Amino acid sequence: MTVSILDQVGGRRPDVNQQTCPSRLVLEHVTSRWGVLVLAALLERSHRFSELRRTVGGVSEKMLAQTLQTLERDGFVNRDAKPVIPPRVDYSLTPLGREAADQVWALARWAEQRLDEVESARAVYDARAAQSG
Repeated sequence: MTVSILDQVGGRRPDVNQQTCPSRLVLEHVTSRWGVLVLAALLERSHRFSELRRTVGGVSEKMLAQTLQTLERDGFVNRDAKPVIPPRVDYSLTPLGREAADQVWALARWAEQRLDEVESARAVYDARAAQSG
């Protein structure tokens, strides 16, 4: 038996601003540091685990495995295990995952493009805080 999202949120449409809305968890998964970077890497092409680990600088093996498992469970990532020796597992985006990746990658690129402005704002804030504190 399939439970619809409306049943889960008491017959109302999902609303991320509501504390109990399940969409908050989805948002957390795709906007986490590693979630964004894994989705972005997979936008280019499918990757093996070791390729992803090299591409996503700084991620531990454990965190990458957890992130991939979470994204797979949410329907964003496809795990394709090939029965060969040595075993080969490829990760790719599902259509839903590609849609999510496009969204978070646009935000990541925006952050890169606006980094100078953010750093300037931080410097102004820190200088004011130092004067008043």
